[in-house]
Amino acid sequence: MSAELVPPGASPELRASHADRDHVVDVLTAAAGDGRLSAAELDERVEAALSARTQAELGALTADLPATAGPTRVKDVARIEQQGGSAVRGEGWVVPRRMEIDSAWGDVTLDFTRAVITHDTLRIDLDMRGGTLRLVTRPGVVVDTDSLVIGYAKIKARPAGDPGTPAVLRVEVGGRLSYGRVVARPARRGFVR
Repeated sequence: MSAELVPPGASPELRASHADRDHVVDVLTAAAGDGRLSAAELDERVEAALSARTQAELGALTADLPATAGPTRVKDVARIEQQGGSAVRGEGWVVPRRMEIDSAWGDVTLDFTRAVITHDTLRIDLDMRGGTLRLVTRPGVVVDTDSLVIGYAKIKARPAGDPGTPAVLRVEVGGRLSYGRVVARPARRGFVR
């Protein structure tokens, strides 16, 4: 993979550009989405990529990953559209910058406990009738529903972890909710003996 990042005939000590760093972050995010990197490894490597100065430093971050056919991009917008039933985004899903959720009489669950978070903000444009939007949070995930318009609906949000924990992701929920509810809560703990 590292050879792919260094242009032909160029030195590995060539200074990295913003575009080079962004490309490596995209490759790392895709690898995490494929299950090749854990969330902790992704966080560590993304931090290193964003502070890398040379092509060689960037190449070392992706050397143990398979080569990609072309630039891999994290989706900027993801869409969930359903009538009845349920949609779930669980372990290892890559959080986009924005989601559009159009749901009638169904539930949508977004579990952030083991999600791959690559942006600091997720904007959810919600159009939901008669269902539940369930947001399972972890420390550092903050949910803001101030711009959500509700009609015969309920919002229940509990913070996850210590209030002093720095925000990793801000989830901004906007749009309309009728005859339904939004529930934001931390992950449930298993039975401990």
